[in-house]
Amino acid sequence: MSEKTPVENANRNLVWIDCEMTGLDPDVDTLVEVAVLVTDSELNILGDGVDVVIKPSDAAVTQMNDFVTQMHTSTGLINEWEQGMTLQDASTVVMDYITTHCPTPRTALLAGNTVGQDKLFLTKEMPAVTDHLHYRIVDVSSIKELAKRWFVDAYENAPEKSGNHRALGDIVDSINELRYYRDTIMVPSPGPTAAQAQKIAGELELYQTADYAR
Repeated sequence: MSEKTPVENANRNLVWIDCEMTGLDPDVDTLVEVAVLVTDSELNILGDGVDVVIKPSDAAVTQMNDFVTQMHTSTGLINEWEQGMTLQDASTVVMDYITTHCPTPRTALLAGNTVGQDKLFLTKEMPAVTDHLHYRIVDVSSIKELAKRWFVDAYENAPEKSGNHRALGDIVDSINELRYYRDTIMVPSPGPTAAQAQKIAGELELYQTADYAR
């Protein structure tokens, strides 16, 4: 097997993003913090990452519910966003970091925990970010839900999270969570041989034929 080129390796990178918002409705709420860490395919963090605080509009702050207000107060974020960046400046910082490590458009995957929610806000407020990334995502919460059903001991002994609802800490938690599930419930690298994989695939094909050929 030939070694991959630097560009091919970069195309396998994962772009981990976590956002803090004034709420969960992208039609009325807005981003107030975005953190990004890029990892290689082995989950090694590349560079220093970025963590930007964004100044929200008065209207977005006013309509926050009590739960969100209390959360952002307890983390200290509510005291930081008055001096926060504009959305445009924050987007530039985020894109500079992403394109440094993932130069080829639409190759690197977005990753995170329940990251579909983050993607909704990014698509609306930082479209350059989602336009640059591949349409597929790596959602650690999906892996966790499968572990809950198939590997209960691994699920129940997963490391506790310590991000405390700040974007950068939550990303580090997500990366460590995927590392944990890779090392506990996934087949060790390099995985099954081609013959073993073909045998399993053949068994599934027989199962499908027997199940639906009625």
